[in-house]
Amino acid sequence: MSDGRENLRTDRQQLALQKPMSRRGLLRSAAGLLGTTAASGLVTAIAQAAPTKKDTGQPTPAGKLTIVASDEDAIAETATGKVRGYIRDGVYTYKGIPYGETTEGSGRFQPPQKAKPWTGVRSSMQYGRVCPQGPRGTWNYDEESWLFCYDDGVQGEDCLRVNLWTPGIKDNKRRPVLVWLHGGGFVSGSSQEHRSYDGERLSRRGDVVVVSLNHRLGPLGFLNLTHYGENYAASAHLGMLDIIMALERVRDNIVNFGGDPGKVTIFGQSGGGGKVGTLMAMPAAQGLSHRAIVQSGSFLRAVVPERSAILTQAMLDELNLSPSKLDQLHTVPLQKLIEAGDAALLKTHPHGPLVWSRVADQLGWGPVMDGKLLPQHPFDPTAPAVSAQVPMLIGTTLNEFTTSLNHPENEAMTQGEVQKRLGDMYGSHPERIIEVFRASHPDAKPFDIFSLAMTAQVRQGAVIQAGLKAAQGTPAYLYWFTWKTPVLDGRPRSIHCIDLPFCFDNTDRSENLTGGGLEPRALAANVSDAWIQFARSGKPSHAGIPNWPAFSAESCPTMIFDTQCKLQNNPDKEERQALEMTPPFLGFKS
Repeated sequence: MSDGRENLRTDRQQLALQKPMSRRGLLRSAAGLLGTTAASGLVTAIAQAAPTKKDTGQPTPAGKLTIVASDEDAIAETATGKVRGYIRDGVYTYKGIPYGETTEGSGRFQPPQKAKPWTGVRSSMQYGRVCPQGPRGTWNYDEESWLFCYDDGVQGEDCLRVNLWTPGIKDNKRRPVLVWLHGGGFVSGSSQEHRSYDGERLSRRGDVVVVSLNHRLGPLGFLNLTHYGENYAASAHLGMLDIIMALERVRDNIVNFGGDPGKVTIFGQSGGGGKVGTLMAMPAAQGLSHRAIVQSGSFLRAVVPERSAILTQAMLDELNLSPSKLDQLHTVPLQKLIEAGDAALLKTHPHGPLVWSRVADQLGWGPVMDGKLLPQHPFDPTAPAVSAQVPMLIGTTLNEFTTSLNHPENEAMTQGEVQKRLGDMYGSHPERIIEVFRASHPDAKPFDIFSLAMTAQVRQGAVIQAGLKAAQGTPAYLYWFTWKTPVLDGRPRSIHCIDLPFCFDNTDRSENLTGGGLEPRALAANVSDAWIQFARSGKPSHAGIPNWPAFSAESCPTMIFDTQCKLQNNPDKEERQALEMTPPFLGFKS
């Protein structure tokens, strides 16, 4: 994304267009060095027409309704009261169910409180509030906005809500449960941001229960006030504690929605993958999930206390609040609070090249490795012992943040430009890097070589995470999503977020991103079935793809998801070796 500024209506909007390091910021950060862009974000607004099949697999009979929405149907019990959703082609859907109380006022910067019981039947058919956050930095980028069709939702501090899709309620079945954690770093996004997040098709396809949720983000979820008294002891982890409370609600209520509380998979992409990894290192989350999937989000390290303290002080300075005035944080107008958080990020985390080994610190807001709620970095120096028995599925996309979306001129990048930009990122002797990548991709244009070399550090994070998990004696499965979208002349390539419509089996719903049609549909079947099988058995292999062995450091078996899926051992060994002694890769070993 460029740093050019349009005339915006408010200072806040101008600030958001510069704001660093949400997932949108990651894309902008990559663009700042690369002159390229990618995309970010999540969930659903406009319902696609799913195939009219009941959970029996049979077409909807003529004359039958596709959607059943009635005062008498889709009523389910929860520990806090009854909820009513709706049924669409045999899948029960519930949205916006509170799992916690509002976080406004006295609830700000405090641990989540369980939702209070209600009487009667609560209508739960529409998404709830999303966590307040700054304006999207990509609103002025036409190509990206078109590609992802973002749904930014309605913001509000009463945002602790879950959504759920299930093929049956009160039927005594114990289906696998998949709990989705949205991306956007720890700063932005929601459970409805991408069209692909809708869980109906995945639920129907796999006879599984799909859950998604909203939680606190940015300063509302991660302002580190721990040095200002016991009252704020958990303040640096509130967003994660929200997720843990939601998982506890899943454990306690999912049987009523046809799910198995003993077979819960947490899965997330980008920042959502970072949340998955963080949960695996938090003692408070132990036992709440039994499988874990990390998609383009292998954040090996959390924010360090020193960096967190600097950001916190910068925000308090923006608000002109001294330690004796911290109680005013509960009454500061919400917009002022968000603006102060954005301004503090700008001052303490200026735009710079994306270095994946330090991605959590670059994002700014996020959980802190405090030795208590988060006793260690999620996957550094080892995989966390508290989740040692949890198998993992881990992977990345081929091009991640380095594409020419919004910047078609980058397709004409010359060899000389590639050499300079790789030198800026990786240090001296970029010609050696180019030589190695060119040997593996002899027909690639210069920009493709640049993209692959820049993305290698993201892939390396996934390889390291899989190796650390495998070292515990627990299976980890590694994938590489290499399918490229044909839209916009293929310029987005295999972009960050391209895998989302495929794992949710929503390629037609997300047709601006995938192009729609038979080819992406067929790949979506293979990808979503792998996710479903992993949730069901802890192993992702199924009849549609080659046998998929667990990860080993020696062979680095990698499932390549493309038009033709294949299993390859060490598919990029030489490329990663060529980069291992450069500063970004050395960061993985520090």
